[in-house]
Amino acid sequence: MAKKKSEASEHVAVVNKASLSFFEKYINNPSPTGFEWKGQELWLEYIKPYIDDYYVDNYGTAVGIINKKAEYKVVIEAHADEISWFVNYITSDGLIYVIRNGGSDHQIAPSKRVNIHTDKGIVKAVFGWPAIHTRSAGEKEEAPTLKNIFLDCGCTSKEEVEKLGIHVGCVITYEDEFMVLNDRYYVGRALDNRAGGFMIAEVARLLKENKVKLPFGLYIVNAVQEEIGLRGAEMIAHHIKPNVAIVTDVTHDTQTPMINKISQGDLACGKGPVISYAPAVQNNLNKLLIKAAEKAEIPFQRQASSRSTGTDTDAFAYSNDGVPSALISLPLRYMHTTVEMIHKQDVDNVIRLIYETLLNIKAGQDFRYIK
Repeated sequence: MAKKKSEASEHVAVVNKASLSFFEKYINNPSPTGFEWKGQELWLEYIKPYIDDYYVDNYGTAVGIINKKAEYKVVIEAHADEISWFVNYITSDGLIYVIRNGGSDHQIAPSKRVNIHTDKGIVKAVFGWPAIHTRSAGEKEEAPTLKNIFLDCGCTSKEEVEKLGIHVGCVITYEDEFMVLNDRYYVGRALDNRAGGFMIAEVARLLKENKVKLPFGLYIVNAVQEEIGLRGAEMIAHHIKPNVAIVTDVTHDTQTPMINKISQGDLACGKGPVISYAPAVQNNLNKLLIKAAEKAEIPFQRQASSRSTGTDTDAFAYSNDGVPSALISLPLRYMHTTVEMIHKQDVDNVIRLIYETLLNIKAGQDFRYIK
């Protein structure tokens, strides 16, 4: 029988003042797909006191390693990159048209302030949009699309734009920064999925502070290029060749307007980590996650993901000879906007669930269904 509210376990806080300070700095730092290295440097700087060694591959995936010599290898993983834009075309009168780098939403772009990243430094610009007064009354309004959104950096010619260091291929990120809303939610851009990178780093901190000696090698992976097809995870999975992979990413809170629970499921911020069911998710590993959650009295939710999870779980699961993999998701509101929201207690509980799961994995554990 489910516990009544009055009997529910008291929440266990994990994130402390120092780790929250890192989280804010980490979220505010741009880390667009293909250009993640500055964020990876921050992440490695934070995690180094809690690991034995680290590795960074050619494309920037960063891996903290504990107990490197162990033969049995367990991965906990998140992705480091954020959606962004590329400069695609500069007009003769100094306006800039863009294309996506990942799943950027053209509908939220108008009136946003952005940073254009150049070799000379950051150039400020805005996504312009015609005033309501100038849009023809009585006619169907033109909605924002990739064909009509544009950047204005205050220049009046292509030559002036180029003198600022802007060229086709420069990457563009939004300015919006981290905040705490109502002492309940963390809000910012790129919580998808630098919240994940933060949470796996906090797992490493807990292991170190609690002097846990793991019987296997732990590889704490912050992968690049997830937003354009799980590419960083594909590369690092073949390098590490893990025996087990536990991936964390975000999923949709479905409690706000215009989201259909019939198709998207019934998931909510504040009700705990989300455990997924999908072909890529290995069921025996999933059962271990659930047992760990129940034993530690960590609330959790369930999600069905059909053909694929759409996360790095798929890349790990189908790598090498097949790696037992599972997904722990963090409920998030307003995905791929600049005001992504996650619940503070969910962050604590994802960290706790990964940590408790690691304590329940044995060296050499065989997750096969038929032995």
